Formats: sequence, C-alpha cells, structure tokens
Amino acid sequence: MITKLAAASLAGLLAATSAQADLSYKVLEFQDLEGWDEDDHASALQVFLNTCMDMDQPDYAALCSVAETIENPRAFFELFFRPVLIEETGKDALFTGYFEPELDGSLAPSARYRYPVYAKPREAKGQWLTREQIETGDTMKGRGLEIAWVDDPVELFFLQIQGSGRIRLPSGAHIRVGYGGNNGHKYRSIGQELIRRGIYKSHQVSAQVIQNWVRRNPVDGNELLRHNPSYVFFRKVTRVSPEQGPLGAMNRSITALRSVAVDPKYTPLGAPVWVEKDGEGPMRRLMIAQDTGSAIKGAQRADVFFGTGDTAGKAAGRLRDPGRMMVLMPIQRAYASVLEDEQ
Repeated sequence: MITKLAAASLAGLLAATSAQADLSYKVLEFQDLEGWDEDDHASALQVFLNTCMDMDQPDYAALCSVAETIENPRAFFELFFRPVLIEETGKDALFTGYFEPELDGSLAPSARYRYPVYAKPREAKGQWLTREQIETGDTMKGRGLEIAWVDDPVELFFLQIQGSGRIRLPSGAHIRVGYGGNNGHKYRSIGQELIRRGIYKSHQVSAQVIQNWVRRNPVDGNELLRHNPSYVFFRKVTRVSPEQGPLGAMNRSITALRSVAVDPKYTPLGAPVWVEKDGEGPMRRLMIAQDTGSAIKGAQRADVFFGTGDTAGKAAGRLRDPGRMMVLMPIQRAYASVLEDEQ
C-alpha cells in the first residue's frame, strides 16, 4: 500500500518530470544571433559586472573574476559562454516593458503639492483601512508619516502600482521611494472597471488612457481610483543615489535598455541574455537578467527596463512584442542542460 506521504512525493516527482518534458534546450552559436556583431558588448559587460559578484551559481561567479580583467568584451562572452534557447511547449515569446515613474513633489505641503506619499503606520497589519478611508479620513494626519507631497493624485496612484519611483523636488534634487508595505486589501483593476462600465473596450485600455480619463473627469475619476481598495505605502531609499537606476531584484541598480526582468525559474538572476525583440522598433541587444516581476512567468517571457520618467514610461507602455531570448550560459552548463533535456 502506498502511504499518503509516498503518494504525494510521487505526484510531485511526476509533476516535475511533466513540467521538464514541456521544456526544450538548444545550444546555439553566436553567429546564430541576429545583430550580435553590431551590439555594444562593452556596455553589456559593465552591467554584468554590476551584479555578477552576487550570483549564487559558482560557474557564473567564477567568470565574474575573469570579466574584471578582460580587454575584449565581445571575446569574453564568446570564449566563456554559449547561447541557449529555452522554450516551453505551447508558449510563445512575449516582451513587454517597464519603467520607474518620476513625480514632481516637495518635502513640504503647499497649494500645488498636496497629495502625501505615506510611510506605513505601525498599526497597519493584516486587512487595514481601505484606500478611501486612508485618503479621506484623519487616521494618517499629523503623525509625520509623510515622506513627501506630490502634485498629481493620478501619478501617485500609478506610483503605487509600480511600487517604487523617484520624486523630483523644486530644487532639482531627487529622492527615491520604494515599496514599504500595503493595507492588506486585494488589488482591483480600474482598467477592468472602465471596461465593465462600458466606457472603453478592452483593446483601448492602457495606463495613459486611464490617466487621461481621470484627469478629464476629476470627480468620477477620484471615485474610480478608490474602486481599488488596495493602498501601497513607501519608504525612502537611501542605499543608492537617486541619480542611479532603481534597485532590481538583486538589490543593485538596474540600467535602462540593458537590464531585463525574467522568470528566475528558467533564467538565473545575473545571467546575460540575448534579446531579439520583433514588432515595431526591433531590438537586438545583450542584456542582463537583473530583475523579476509577478507577471513575468515563463522561459520566453521578459520585461525590458526603459529607465526613469515619462518618456521611458511611454516607450515601455507601447511594448508588447514577440521574438526570442537566449540565455548565455557558461559552456559546461550549456551543454549539460541539453544532455539533461535529451535523457
């Protein structure tokens, strides 16, 4: 008789085997990578060096020491790595983009800067007050929880969705804020609510469309934003200069158009990846897997970091394209992955 524990273990093993069977690994040559010769390998190497010392895998970490002394960046990648195409059955590649919001704000409230960016109060545990209660009640007032004040409630709402961003002060200086917790309520999509109300069709909804609608309809717009009861608190980020890129999943600054968010189940954080994004504005470049995201799931799913501010946000928002992505693995690891796949 099979015990419950043994049955559970067997089920887990079969599930893992089945999941592995849905993956394929193929080692390519660098000449198979479209646009490889034309890329700026030196820029990619500098970004690789920013996080490679933090990698858990010994083979990648060993190459980090070599990279610090290299004179020919392209030769370094070609000599020590092989590009590996990892694909899942029935799942097409998808590239999207993300960015770091930048808001105009002040360290003191005024007629212009009147929307507070709050730190999390100590009593906000479990399911606490809703967004509407936080914004319209007195619970948060007079307690010194304001990190800064900004001039646009819509941009503050989207800052909460992103979870981190930068605030530009009147002096020209910046402060950076990061995720500091939430009020315990589930997120409700206001885009889906606009569709439900018949205001837009699903293919019309984007962050920019939502922002424009709320600004055109301030009363109904505020009510729409409060349809989402979830509220995000922030903390001031001082570990890195606000002039550097935001921190990624490796707790290091990420770099515009050289850092990419991936699914670490398939791509080791810190690994170089070759991106061949098709669609409008094709992209062919070597990037480094330095971030993750809750929506980034799959071997051929990646989110390209576009930088900070409105221009980066617009570019990131337009990106939703097919293509393919190859992980640059140390040579032994690359061929071992193929052998395991064939067994």
